[in-house]
This record gives sequence, structure tokens and C-alpha cells, in this order.
Amino acid sequence: MTSTSGEPTPTGPHEGRLARWLVIAVLCAMLLGAVAFGYFGWFSTDTKVPDAGYAALALGVVFSLVVGIGLMALVFYSSRKGYDEPAVLIREPQSEPESDVGDGRGDRTGTKAEFTSPAENPGVSTPSRIDRPALPR
Repeated sequence: MTSTSGEPTPTGPHEGRLARWLVIAVLCAMLLGAVAFGYFGWFSTDTKVPDAGYAALALGVVFSLVVGIGLMALVFYSSRKGYDEPAVLIREPQSEPESDVGDGRGDRTGTKAEFTSPAENPGVSTPSRIDRPALPR
């Protein structure tokens, strides 16, 4: 924040305290409302749930947990192994220039390149941009 003189006003540790407590109070009220809604929805009827219904509920919960835990494990695995890194262009060393005469591609060079992740080639740094050959006019 800036004061009327244009200088920044000092911020202290107590500046956002009221807003923080207000957010916590609203979130607690929403949690209490959700718990009350669930309680009254569950016990407001005298209909009995058969054992197969409880088994289906338990299987649904277990299956949802397995899928959630499995997906999170894959996220952590791919992050640790470097699969989330951007692709890097690795050019093969140029030995002899290949002849392009007669193929209709003009003066483009026939360099072969492949894209790999930095995890597969730890000695290669990520380029800031990729140079592409000029297209014929």
C-alpha cells in the first residue's frame, strides 16, 4: 500500500489478521453446514439399506481411493524421473552434406534431429530456442 505522500506504508504482521479470521470462520461455517446436511440426509428416512448396498458403497470408496492414490503415485514418479521436462532438440553431428539436387526441396539441409527429454540425456542443456532451417521462397 502507498500513503498519500507516495511512500510505501510499512506492513506489519497484524495487517491481514481480520481478513484471515473471517475466511477461516466462513470456511468453518460451510463445513458445519455440509456436515449437518449429510447428517439430516442420512437419518431423515426410515428406509433400510440392504447389505449389498453397503458392500457397493465400500467397494466404490475403495476403488476411488485406489484410482486417486495410483494417479498421484504416477504424478510423483513422472516428476522424479524427469518425464515432465520439456523436449530437447539433439542434433546429430554433421559428417557429409547430403545432396538435395533434384528433389525439389531447394537449399534446405537434410540434418536429422530427434527430440528427447533431459532425463534421458542428462549432459544436454535445454536450449532457449530451436534453430530451424530457412524455408524456400
